[in-house]
Amino acid sequence: MTYKVQVTWWGHSTVWVEDSGVRIVTDPVLGDRIAHLRRMRGTSPRLAGPPDAVLVSHLHADHLDVASLRQIGPEGTLVVPAGAGAFVRQRLGTAFHRRCAELAVGDEVAVGAVRIRAVPAAHDGARGPWSRHRAAAVGYTVHGAANTWFGGDTGLFDEMTDLGPLDLALVPVGGWGPTLGRGHLDPYTAAEAMRRAAPREAVPVHFGTFWPVGLARVRPDRFHNPGPDFARISGTVAPGTRVTVLAPGESLTVAP
Repeated sequence: MTYKVQVTWWGHSTVWVEDSGVRIVTDPVLGDRIAHLRRMRGTSPRLAGPPDAVLVSHLHADHLDVASLRQIGPEGTLVVPAGAGAFVRQRLGTAFHRRCAELAVGDEVAVGAVRIRAVPAAHDGARGPWSRHRAAAVGYTVHGAANTWFGGDTGLFDEMTDLGPLDLALVPVGGWGPTLGRGHLDPYTAAEAMRRAAPREAVPVHFGTFWPVGLARVRPDRFHNPGPDFARISGTVAPGTRVTVLAPGESLTVAP
C-alpha cells in the first residue's frame, strides 16, 4: 500500500502529521493563551482524532503545554527528550508517564509503521527560571513513507548536514515576540538550515501565531513576515527546496 503523507500546521510548533497510517502531533498547544501570550491568528487546533504519538521537543511552556496534553489524553505514545520524564510524572501523572518514551539524540522509538528518532537541537532545555526541571532540547525525524524533520526550537548546528535524506522539513523561522534570542532560527538562518539539511520540501513554523498581550502593534513585521521572508530567501540560498507557506489550519500533501 502506498500512503500519502499529509501535514496540517495549526500555528506555532503544532503540526499534525499523517504518515503510513500513523497520526502524530508535534508540540501541541490547543488553547488560545500561553501565560502572557495570546493567539492572534488562526483558531484553536481541531485534531483529526486521537494521535498515535505526541512529539514534545523541549520543556518550554509554549512547546510542552500541560493543559493541551491533558486534553489529548495519555493513550498515544508521548515522546519527550531524555530527562523530561520526571516533569511528565509530576505534572501529568502516572498514566502519561507509562506512555512516555524518553529519547536522547540518536535514540529511536517505533510507533506503528514509522520510526521516530531524536536529533540535535541548539536550544535551552530548562522549563524556565522558576523550575528545577531541565532536559536537553531535541528535534525529531520521522521515517515512514516520507522522511520528515521537525526542528522544534533550534539555532543552527553542524549536524544539520547529517539529517538527510529528507523529504520534508518543518522548520522554525521566527518567535513569539518583538525580539528573537539565541537558540532560534530567523528567516535567514532557517534558509541556511535548508541549504545544510537539503530537504525536498519545507514548511515554515513557529511564527505568526502567538504574541504578547498588549504588544500587538510592536514590531508586527516579526509576527507576519518570517514565513514569506523565509520562502523568498530560501529561493536563493537553498533553491533545491520547495517552500510552502501555510496559514494556520492549512494542509500540504507530500508525495512519497
